[in-house]
Formats: sequence, C-alpha cells, structure tokens
Amino acid sequence: MRAFYFILICTAEIVTFSRVDVNLALSSSLTLDSLGACQGVSYQGNKAYLYGDREVGVIRTYTVEKNNITYTGQEVKLTEGGQDVINHPTCIAYTGKGPTFIGNSIRLNPEGTKWRAVIYNVNWEGLLRTGTLDGNLLNTIEDDACIQGTRPEYVQYQNKWYVATADYGDKRNEVRLYDPERLATAKKTSDPGVVVKRFTCSPWVQNLHWIPSKGILVLIQNQIEGRRWRFTFVDLNQSVKQGKQQVIKEIDIDKADELEGFTLLNDQATGLAVTSSRTSNVHFVGLTW
Repeated sequence: MRAFYFILICTAEIVTFSRVDVNLALSSSLTLDSLGACQGVSYQGNKAYLYGDREVGVIRTYTVEKNNITYTGQEVKLTEGGQDVINHPTCIAYTGKGPTFIGNSIRLNPEGTKWRAVIYNVNWEGLLRTGTLDGNLLNTIEDDACIQGTRPEYVQYQNKWYVATADYGDKRNEVRLYDPERLATAKKTSDPGVVVKRFTCSPWVQNLHWIPSKGILVLIQNQIEGRRWRFTFVDLNQSVKQGKQQVIKEIDIDKADELEGFTLLNDQATGLAVTSSRTSNVHFVGLTW
C-alpha cells in the first residue's frame, strides 16, 4: 500500500494524516429482480442483504460467488400488521452486537424540499426468522436532526461504535454520529445526548460504508441529483476533528444511472455496488490499495 503524508498547519495545532492511493473499477454487472428500485446492500456473514422499495419495502438475502450472486429464497417484507412501514429503506446499521437500525427517507412533496426521516430499531435475527416487522420493531425514532433523509451505518470513532448518517441534498450537508444506546430508546434524534459529533460533507450522499481496518468512511454519492456515480473516501477521525470532510480520494465512474449503495465483500479488493435501475442494477467492482 502506498501512502503519502501531508502536514496541515492549523491555528491551534499541527495535524498529520495519510492519503491512501485507492482505485476502483467495474468488473461485471448483472440484473436482480423483485427488489423494486434497489436502495442498498449490507454484507454480513458471507451473505448479501439487498433492499428496495417494491410494492412494500423488502430485504432479500443472497449468496455471493465470484462475479455472481444467487437468491437464497429468504425475503423480509418491512411490514407490520400487513401495512407497509419501511417503504423506502436506506441503510442497515448492523454489527452483530449492538442494536440494529434501518433507515427510511420519505419524500413529502414533489419538489423534494420536505422530508420525513425515520430510524427503526429492529430485532434483526427475529426479522430474518419471521420475515416481517411483526414483533420485531423495537422503537421508531424521528430523525429530526437530519437535513434531508437518513442512512444509518455503524462506524468506529476513538475506539467506540457510533451510528453515522448523512444528508442527500445540496445545501448544508453533513455527516452526524449518533450514540447507539441513546438512539435505540430515543423518540427523536434531537433528544439530549443522541448527536455526538458532526462534520460537513459534499452533496448527494445516498449511502455510507465503513472500512474499519483503514479508518475510512466511504460516501456513496451521485455527481448530480439522482444521477452518475461518485465514491468519496474520507478519513473519519480527521473529518470529525476538522468539522468538515477530509477527502482521501474521490472517484467518479462513468455510469449515468443512480448509484444507491456499496459494500466490500470478504476482502478489501472486491465490492458490490447497486443502483435503482430495473436492469443491470448490481455491479461487481475491484479495488486496489
């Protein structure tokens, strides 16, 4: 791994951080049906969970092999009492230890100037076992600290786990870190002690992906509203410290559709990127560091 070191001279102190030479390129593409518009992917325990906004919000489970992904037959409908609850799922925050959260970003007007953002604390194992939110929806939290939409993802900052989320719009965008224990029982994210840290970021963030071994948070973005692909690799520690994103590398991909999600697989050289397109909506990508 090649690393280049920079020194930033600030008013109060000298800060050093590494700039990782990362590259990302598409290797193959395929189409998965029955997701509606795919909104993201979470990779856990050798399985990929892709989620979308079909007639109701859904999560489907897949096994991943080299350049191929296979549906296992396991589907979760994000309904309670037969009613659609998480109709537009955005991000699954899961570690296997702390609470599991699923985001929901709801557009309230055609112009996209009014949103309702909600984070749900769920029993993840129960959800996978029963296939619905019935008995598995533990708490509903209004994400009123957000500016536009919500997309929860676990990150580590100073050896502690937090739930990060980001905004989608083109004004006042920021990444916020929430205390997961307080978030789990909160009524709204503006409740005392929920928001712990925040920093400003660039526009059109659709999703987040944390790379713990490198301390890197990937902002999965569009280059313009709803179109074209952008991956922004940021140094989380320095971004929090400086109050604005500290970019390691920004990678634009020449694809015209709407990038929605991304995850690394078992190694740091292969990932999955997903879009909301009806065809060619899943893409294997290769990374070099």
